[in-house]
Amino acid sequence: MDSIFTYFLYGLAAILLALSFFKDRKKTILSLKKSLKMFITVLPQFIAILLLVGLLLVVITPETIQRIIGTESGFLGMVITSLLGAVTLVPVIIAFPIAAELLSNGAGITQIAVFISTLTMVGFVTLPIEIKYLGRKVALSRNILAYLFAFVTAFIIGVVLT
Repeated sequence: MDSIFTYFLYGLAAILLALSFFKDRKKTILSLKKSLKMFITVLPQFIAILLLVGLLLVVITPETIQRIIGTESGFLGMVITSLLGAVTLVPVIIAFPIAAELLSNGAGITQIAVFISTLTMVGFVTLPIEIKYLGRKVALSRNILAYLFAFVTAFIIGVVLT
């Protein structure tokens, strides 16, 4: 079922790319060049993170992952992954393969949902920059609310997907 959906998305992307190409060849080629540059920029980080995750998965057994951030870890597992997400600074595109590997090795859905949510919405590392441009009150409020909302999001995802 998943592979059929994946092929459908690839087909849809190819059709839309062809339509874009026929509508405006120059803009389509320009956008493909820009996306290739972005891909090349992210590729070293992507490979490094995947290698790091691969090494960690060799050292850390699926049983350990299940115990620390698996479904049975409950709220404590969510807190652990939320803190990891809040302090990690990686492009979102890299987070999804990491999440997929963790899920396939025993991590819980709600735990990974809160990880992805905090990774994308909470910026502990970028907080000084946010304070500089947004002010202390706005930056702290935004991060605290985003952190709390990550748990709400994870709970909803957990209810829907389990």
